[in-house]
Amino acid sequence: MALNFSSLFLMSTGLAVGIAVAALVLGGVIGIYFGSKILQQQREKKIGSAEAVVAKMKEDAEVECKRLKKEAILEAKEQDLKLRKEFEAESKEKRFELQKMEQRLVQKDEILNKKDANLLKKNEEVEEQKRHLETKMGEIKVLQEKVEKQHELMIAELEKIAQLSKDEAKAQIIESVQDEARRDCAVTVRRIEEEAKEEADKKAKDIISLAIQRCCTDHASEISVSVVPLPNDDMKARIIGREGRNIRALENATGIELVIDDTPEVVILSGFDPVRREVARLSLEKLIADGRIHPARIEETVEKTTKELEQKIKEAGEGAMFDCGLFGIHPELIKLLGRLRYRTSYGQNVLQHSIEVAYLAGLMAQELGVDVSLAKRGGLLHDIGKAVDHEVEGTHIQIGTDLAKKYKENRNVVNCIQAHHGDVEPKTIEAVLVSAADAISGARPGARRETSTNYVKRLEALENIATGFSGVEKSYAIQAGREIRVIVKPEQIDDVKAMYLAKDIAKKIESELEYPGQIKVNVIRESRAIEYAK
Repeated sequence: MALNFSSLFLMSTGLAVGIAVAALVLGGVIGIYFGSKILQQQREKKIGSAEAVVAKMKEDAEVECKRLKKEAILEAKEQDLKLRKEFEAESKEKRFELQKMEQRLVQKDEILNKKDANLLKKNEEVEEQKRHLETKMGEIKVLQEKVEKQHELMIAELEKIAQLSKDEAKAQIIESVQDEARRDCAVTVRRIEEEAKEEADKKAKDIISLAIQRCCTDHASEISVSVVPLPNDDMKARIIGREGRNIRALENATGIELVIDDTPEVVILSGFDPVRREVARLSLEKLIADGRIHPARIEETVEKTTKELEQKIKEAGEGAMFDCGLFGIHPELIKLLGRLRYRTSYGQNVLQHSIEVAYLAGLMAQELGVDVSLAKRGGLLHDIGKAVDHEVEGTHIQIGTDLAKKYKENRNVVNCIQAHHGDVEPKTIEAVLVSAADAISGARPGARRETSTNYVKRLEALENIATGFSGVEKSYAIQAGREIRVIVKPEQIDDVKAMYLAKDIAKKIESELEYPGQIKVNVIRESRAIEYAK
């Protein structure tokens, strides 16, 4: 019984629990159902309100579209109206312009019609004038034929009277006109030359005088000595030696010939090489002073003297270079410069002459504002060929040019050497200045001496050049060859031809003669009328 009661209790308890659970489940289902209903109602409410909003917006949009459409239609109508007005105004303006152009064309057409009428009228007048001119031309032709016949008759009559043909008369007239034109031309040329010469001479004299004043050089330059004085005549025998062995040894060692003649207390040294002659002179003076004269001593003395002289030559060349303020000259050219100390030209020491030319050229270059260093260098080296002209064939100009090129001298310096005697055209102002300085140095008083034979030959050559021209009667070289006076035949040479003759003589002198400075050509034409009173 107790068991059943417990079972019943348990069953009733389980049933209650099941009922409660079922009630809970049922309540949840009912809650979910009603909740979903509520949610559905809320959703439907929101959907309804959204549809109302959309409908409202749709209505508003339709209203706005109608408004915009209406505004667009109005704006289009206004634009169309505006364009119509503008088109009408432009069309009106174009029509007005076309009307004006039409009026102008009508006017031009009227003008052209008038011109055509005028042209027709003028053509008729021109035709009439042409016919009239043809008639006149025929008359003129007839008259011209008559005039030509009369002209031929007059010419024939004139030829008969003047005893000259037409061509001869024309030739005389042409010759007369040519002479007159030549005379006028010569007068004009002479006036221009005189003006230019006066100005150039004034400037040149100023520059040259200033250069000469600033260059102080003795008138008489030292010349090489070829005579050795002896203390007594007994020394001649010692110099000759037994069977002439001493003199032969000295001549073989120096290459210089010793001339021992009847001249008291003097030995003459003869040789073309100035350096060897100087070696012989110094060696002979040392032997005479020492007193020991025999072949071995002679050879020793000559060798020692040669070395000493080579050193002196080098020092002389360097001294000349430093005196002129020049640097960078090749050592071999410096030695050749030193050799010029023992070389003379017409009695003028060539090294001293070269230094003097360098000074003068440099001073003139400084006055003219050109390259002073180049002028000095060209002046110092212009006679470098004379150092070896007795050993090498050719003129001293060609030898000097070859030496300058060999030792890489500037081409302008080479041109100074080539052009200083006018063998080639100077390419620079410095070359002209070197040539002028060379002439000044050689032409100044006391610079050079000349033998009487050479002097007479030079004057004769100058006179022969002048007398070689046609129409020259006599010529005289005066002022030591600085001027040539030419007397012409007045019946053959007139004043104009005299000027041309002076130029021709000067050109021939320049091309055929060598001379320092300048030569004045003075052509003299004299007419004399002589009558005797009885």
